Amino acid sequence: MALLPYLERETQATPDACVIWLHGLGANGHDFYPIVPELKQTQQLNVRFVFPHAPSMPVTINNGFVMPAWYDITDINIDRKIDETQLRQSAAAVNELIQEQINKGIAANRIIIAGFSQGGAVALESALSHPSTLGGLLAMSTYFATKDSIQLSSENQSIPIEVHHGLYDVVVPEQLGQETVKRLQHQGYACQYRTYPMEHAVCPAQILDIDRFFVQCLS
Repeated sequence: MALLPYLERETQATPDACVIWLHGLGANGHDFYPIVPELKQTQQLNVRFVFPHAPSMPVTINNGFVMPAWYDITDINIDRKIDETQLRQSAAAVNELIQEQINKGIAANRIIIAGFSQGGAVALESALSHPSTLGGLLAMSTYFATKDSIQLSSENQSIPIEVHHGLYDVVVPEQLGQETVKRLQHQGYACQYRTYPMEHAVCPAQILDIDRFFVQCLS
């Protein structure tokens, strides 16, 4: 499998940790790239940020328009019918990026997987099914798309997990964030749920929490 193309940004010259951060539908790796300097505490650590670009594909709910997407969404109702095969292919591609970082000398337990919206659904699948213990999982404004079919890995039963959601999100309703946390807790995961007075976006208060979470995972 060819590696996904990605942007890279390092806080120090000799990184010993990595954050792989997945964007949402219709965006690309540039989406969260500018946030790195705002992560003031994380800037003091030796972290490599990897921002992959999703492949372009037709998206059914957008009238088949071709755009960057981690998988197709065929129905926008609350249950979100999606192409799980494509989602798992994207998760496998993320696993290849994880392996690349391991090959570069970053220990698996120093690798955090983060994702927003569609990227968050892929992050959940990738991190919770990964055969090696990872450093943490951040799921932002997303939903647990493969909750009924994921093959969970016992290696990541105890990793730090945070789920963030906007209270006024009309793209991915906050109810789906709540349901994600309930399912994770039912499966025995300890996770922190944080909400913010925002829509389908990222806000300054959340950036502070993301910074704190990364430091918590890597300190």
